[in-house]
Amino acid sequence: MNTSETALPKKFRVHHLAQAKEQGRKLTMLTAYDSITARIFDAAGIDMLLVGDSMGDNVLGHPNTIPVTLDEMIPLARAVARNAPHSLVVVDLPFGSYEDTVEHAFASAVRVLKETGAHAVKIEGGQRITDQVRLLTQSGIPVVGHLGFTPQSENVFGGKRVQGRGEAAANQLLDDATALQEAGAVAVVLEMVPAPLAAAVTEQLRIPTIGIGAGINCDGQVLVWTDMAGMGDWSPRFARRFAEIGAALQEAAQDYATAVRDGSFPAPEHSYDE
Repeated sequence: MNTSETALPKKFRVHHLAQAKEQGRKLTMLTAYDSITARIFDAAGIDMLLVGDSMGDNVLGHPNTIPVTLDEMIPLARAVARNAPHSLVVVDLPFGSYEDTVEHAFASAVRVLKETGAHAVKIEGGQRITDQVRLLTQSGIPVVGHLGFTPQSENVFGGKRVQGRGEAAANQLLDDATALQEAGAVAVVLEMVPAPLAAAVTEQLRIPTIGIGAGINCDGQVLVWTDMAGMGDWSPRFARRFAEIGAALQEAAQDYATAVRDGSFPAPEHSYDE
């Protein structure tokens, strides 16, 4: 494998997903919800930015993703897409925007691509949503699937629980992954799936798998950026805190408040002469 074969593309596009899997190059994905993080992560060389419905609990203060609407997703996705010249921008279709009919899914996905400039949509589910995946793909809309723990189905699962345990559940997940691939999905996110099962799915599929709490053998990894950067007091077991930005930001805010109160800010160098 020579350097030219594994060099990062200047602009990451859908066809680079298959190339990365073929070359054995691990794919990177982070969530982004605004222009600032989009610019930073794009400059860092992240392959894909996911405007996730995880904005529900990370931006809007909801307890989960279920209340998020398409109208709320679109302005954030537009901000990310405008500020990510390198990364492939993927946008979640939120709960209630695609499940009932293929026509509804198509209308929702068209809105996303036309109004945001994003490059693909992500939808949750396996065999039950293959008609939607097939129509979107045939209509020129790339689709990323999502299996395992699918947050929009949290109420059915009884909370945030690992999926695919046991032979029957594992076989169902394998079947769902294959069905998504055959319907035209360009990649599949595997969330909170036992690592051996995720490895088996990855080996079985021609399209790449993107893991989150699914072990090291997936073709790539995704994290919610606030978990990755240590923005809260807690992060899930599967997330590694690569920095403690939350603590640093709080300290900066405290230092600012102290400086204002004691009169050391603004100093003369922060003011304008006549």
